[in-house]
Amino acid sequence: MSGSAKPSAIYPCGRLARRDFIHQIGGGFLGLALGGIWAEAGEIQDAIVGPHHTAKARSIIFLFMCGGVSHIDTFDPKGNQHAGKFIDAIGFGDNLAEMKRPVIPCLRTFTRHGKSGTPVSDWFPHVGSVIDEIAVVRSMWCHEGNHFPAVIETQTGHRGRAFDHPTFGSWVSYALGSASKNLPTFVNLGRPSSPVQLTGGYLGASVAATPFQAGETPIPNLYPPEGGSSVERERQMLLLQTMNQEFRERYAINSDIQARARAYELAARMQLSAPEAVDFSSEPDSVKALYGIGEKETEEFGKQLLLARRLAEKGVRFIQICHAGGGNGAWDSHGDMKTHAPLCRATDKPIAGLIKDLKQRGMLDETLVVWTSEFGRTPWSQNTTGRDHNPKGYTSWMAGGGIKGGLIHGGTDEVGYKAVDAPHYYSDLHATILHQLGLNHKKLEVQTLGRTMRLVEEGGPIEEIIA
Repeated sequence: MSGSAKPSAIYPCGRLARRDFIHQIGGGFLGLALGGIWAEAGEIQDAIVGPHHTAKARSIIFLFMCGGVSHIDTFDPKGNQHAGKFIDAIGFGDNLAEMKRPVIPCLRTFTRHGKSGTPVSDWFPHVGSVIDEIAVVRSMWCHEGNHFPAVIETQTGHRGRAFDHPTFGSWVSYALGSASKNLPTFVNLGRPSSPVQLTGGYLGASVAATPFQAGETPIPNLYPPEGGSSVERERQMLLLQTMNQEFRERYAINSDIQARARAYELAARMQLSAPEAVDFSSEPDSVKALYGIGEKETEEFGKQLLLARRLAEKGVRFIQICHAGGGNGAWDSHGDMKTHAPLCRATDKPIAGLIKDLKQRGMLDETLVVWTSEFGRTPWSQNTTGRDHNPKGYTSWMAGGGIKGGLIHGGTDEVGYKAVDAPHYYSDLHATILHQLGLNHKKLEVQTLGRTMRLVEEGGPIEEIIA
């Protein structure tokens, strides 16, 4: 077939409108993080804005527990001296009425681990074994008390959707571009609570998250449908090449169309590299055991974290793992705090295994592991044994990537309700991660919609935990 063949000659029965065709073929790949690949080709060099200083971390593994983890029952022990005492409270979500609620007891046992003696709940004994690598920040807070608004706020650094703000990983992809020729810059594993956790927003589709999964097919729609011949595939690719060239010339400034038009080019590379990334056959059984692979409760999350380590090895900059997402998220424990127990068992060993594996490979120094949620949970409940939403004070932690280990920073009040000692708005977490990647949050901005947009509008890095 001649390279100058017209689409009508290839498909004489007629052809789709170009706009419709590009829309259809791009559906499975619109979220691909193509920005780094384009930057490597010299097509969007002006989008790469960093680094601004020497980076301490090369990759981020961002562990997001969907639904709101109770800090009181995991990493911020308060004892039970106030159990049963009525305290000033407010309703959760849209019900912000003032009320009196009794503090419910914490049924967990806390043990001091490591040389640091950091107390960790019996729900996380394996994480306790690596606590000397971890900086625990007990004084995080945000504004929103409902799940979806809180996910928007903590993922984009902004409240509400008046503007199409990108998620945090997309900012990293935009700022630094790709460190891998054959894999995306921003990858998501697991089911998110909201599509906001994947969006490139006004930064463009090229920096959105690429969904990955452990197994033989790492990316949905990566491979062409079965049954087609190689000749038919060549005809399709020839048509695509012809149409792509026309679209590049006509719609050069439209990032969505650019992302769709280039999707198959990256996909062709990923057909070779992505399957290798998810192939664990070369991993020793001892390494798989670290992650709990082969054990019923830890198998799924363990595979995701082992894949995260393999992607970090291959230069993927931002690997986001959403645990127990969908709806409000399974960590949303209103009815009974016992529902946290299986979630902790599913994540505890794999998380500790990830940190141990990174350290023994010499990767922990340049890989920043972050554990967080959209908010915490209250000292009281709604007449149950569960806890309500609490954006006023909760815990996040970080390990590796130039962070001081074996450290506790900040604190909540005597019942675990409000951050009172060195409180840090969620943007401080963003600014800290950016700093470790060599990015100055004050310089990370973009002009769009007639405004100057930033990820971090207030606050800055948590200096006390940076090595």
